[in-house]
Amino acid sequence: MSEFSPSTPVKIPLRERINLRFVIFMLIVASPVIWVMYTYLRAEFTRGIEDAGGGYTQVDLKQMSSFDFDQFGGRINDIPKEWRDLDGKKVVLYGEMYAPDSASPELDHFQLCYSRQKCCFSGPPLVQHFVNSKATKETVEYDNGMVKVKGVLHVKVIPGVQKIASIYELDVESVEPVM
Repeated sequence: MSEFSPSTPVKIPLRERINLRFVIFMLIVASPVIWVMYTYLRAEFTRGIEDAGGGYTQVDLKQMSSFDFDQFGGRINDIPKEWRDLDGKKVVLYGEMYAPDSASPELDHFQLCYSRQKCCFSGPPLVQHFVNSKATKETVEYDNGMVKVKGVLHVKVIPGVQKIASIYELDVESVEPVM
């Protein structure tokens, strides 16, 4: 009788089971997971602060607003150090313009937040979610979508009538729509 019978499993060597098609297939299947992990780890290691070239620092607005801050009695030392260290620096911010007190397409001031729809699901808007922005030229054009804003960031606690009015202010040099 022969050693090989139909009921005996045949062991195929690993080099024959894993070929170029299999590797390419696995890379395609795994690429979304790899991209998400890369994006998350990059944000965690840089804390959303990266060199943008030309003397500018690119700052992630969502990261910059993601900390607890007392809306009534907060102090400058309650703002995380990495954000305080940006005071007086040229920055690039991506976000959405919010101008509740103007109907004009040309603005001399506005607020910038990472997303008007997503920023405040957990309750009322918080002061750290908005960057009070003032045009250094006469005006900037309002854009309803995502914009790239360049300017000089100031980090300071500005008291208001009942609660803190602002902690981030930006002297806006330019506003460009992001497609």
